[in-house]
Amino acid sequence: MKADTQQAQHRWPRWLRRGPMEMLATALIALGVFMLLQPFLLTLYTWSFVTTLAGTALFTVVSKFPE
Repeated sequence: MKADTQQAQHRWPRWLRRGPMEMLATALIALGVFMLLQPFLLTLYTWSFVTTLAGTALFTVVSKFPE
């Protein structure tokens, strides 16, 4: 069983593993919150919810990826 797990981990590219993708999802969520809280551009405020939602959905999917 352990050999199957190790073999499955080697099939995933390094950038598609959980660590880097969770970092990307977290950065996307933080960007969405920043866009929500900034007072300068209405366009950024308009897209902030979609950005935060995309980051949350990405984090949910990525949490199922192998480490």
